[in-house]
Amino acid sequence: MPRARSATAALLRGRCPRCREGRIFASLVRMAPACAVCGADFEREQGYFLGAMYFSYGFGVALLAAPVAVLIFADVDMRVTVGASALFLLVAAPWLFRWSRIVWLHFDHRFDPLPDRAARKLTAEDAREPARTRT
Repeated sequence: MPRARSATAALLRGRCPRCREGRIFASLVRMAPACAVCGADFEREQGYFLGAMYFSYGFGVALLAAPVAVLIFADVDMRVTVGASALFLLVAAPWLFRWSRIVWLHFDHRFDPLPDRAARKLTAEDAREPARTRT
């Protein structure tokens, strides 16, 4: 039986936060709807990844802080600094998107574990079905 991966290793390899085996992304920017190994549903509800924007913003600021500081202290024209920063962020956008979602899934799973698709469908069907009473 294979040894279970650590949560940190699963995060760094882009694996499911629940089973730590299945891939979260099918390609660079296309997410799998659910884990192929354990069935964990990655997109719980509409707007679920809104929290990933905070991580994306933080990653972007962290990536640009040192290069922008160097360009400013080197007395490079501000238009060149802003242009270089914008170009860098444009190129880095797919990776920022990907990593912010991976980190968000792991962060959220830590506090509110992921349900699987079957459990989510069952509870959705139960909510739609009117209560039956015995007569």
